[in-house]
Amino acid sequence: MKLLLATRNAKKLGELRRILAAEGVAGVEVLGLADVEEFPEAPETGATFEENALAKARDAAAATGLPAVADDSGLAVDALNGMPGVLSARWAGRHGDDEANLDLVLGQLADTPDERRGAGFVCAAALVVPGGAETVVRGEWRGTLIRQRKGVHGFGYDPIFVPEGESRTSAELDPAEKDAASHRGRALRAILPHLRALAS
Repeated sequence: MKLLLATRNAKKLGELRRILAAEGVAGVEVLGLADVEEFPEAPETGATFEENALAKARDAAAATGLPAVADDSGLAVDALNGMPGVLSARWAGRHGDDEANLDLVLGQLADTPDERRGAGFVCAAALVVPGGAETVVRGEWRGTLIRQRKGVHGFGYDPIFVPEGESRTSAELDPAEKDAASHRGRALRAILPHLRALAS
């Protein structure tokens, strides 16, 4: 079975492929947007992660005829009233500028004491089967934000996020450790029963 993960992010594709392999889900070939004919992608205008993920998965399934998974994820900072939230990838103004986004969050939290630097990564993942079912799940990963970047793995806000029960940032975890604990790993694993059913 071909499954479209509606992303051009190679790290997200690798993550889903690793999770499928680790959980023993066979017979699923994961494609990314670079592997299918281009189609117009609607801008992310939803007010929630769930709305954005579902819109992206619906677009991808309708355009390609393939079952499609899409996710929307971001960082919710307690001291910023849950922001950047759905704006995480473009918090500093330009989509996908990780360094600028990190600098802005660190600047906004400069005067925030350590005990009030709680945050959570949130991921909503949607599975849409053309002419069939729609499934939306959510994964969350709580932790705190440190003041200096640490680590070289991952992307986005990983270098300043220390998960609960950890002394390392998520950018210091190896990919398998991160898959096992992360918000996206949790959301993707919640979708696995539906993928297993489709693949069989």
